[in-house]
Amino acid sequence: MAHSTFPSDLPIPQDDGACNHLPDTALPNINLPSTGDLSHFVNLSQLQELTIIFCYPRTGGPNEVVPATWDAIPGARGCTPQACSFRDNLPALKEYGVKNVYGLSTQSTEYQKEVHERLHLPYELLSDEGLAFVEAMRLPTIGWEGKRLVKRITLAVEEGKVVKYWYPVFPPDRNVLDVLEWVKGR
Repeated sequence: MAHSTFPSDLPIPQDDGACNHLPDTALPNINLPSTGDLSHFVNLSQLQELTIIFCYPRTGGPNEVVPATWDAIPGARGCTPQACSFRDNLPALKEYGVKNVYGLSTQSTEYQKEVHERLHLPYELLSDEGLAFVEAMRLPTIGWEGKRLVKRITLAVEEGKVVKYWYPVFPPDRNVLDVLEWVKGR
């Protein structure tokens, strides 16, 4: 199955309370590598204006077959549809006051650069390969094939702190519509 679609029978993630601590949490002073260019880093704690950060576990490679073990993890599948929905709705987000949008995963910047180019993303992807941001924020993670990956969560941040979060996120491609609804009502 293509990475831009996902099966209708995926397990739905449940809210386990793992993000209840996030409102008003200050972002850590950490420089994250960006797909902007290899020498570019983003420090999310320094951003004062409304910024949306959608955290996702991983994107599959262009010829990768999505294994059943991945589909069995509630909320894991759908990173490419989520990224594309933020791409397609970026003008509306900006119209309603969102200054920055970033995708964040624990994949390497090199891997993310391929995804960034392949999907024609107009925003940067940030790498937290060492899990520094994830651990500092106490974001929920999943284990898969010996790797620790961030669960899907979206953060709205302003003046260096979390002002809203969406968790669990499902279906992933609808997340941007939930974010838009929120920013329109602010």
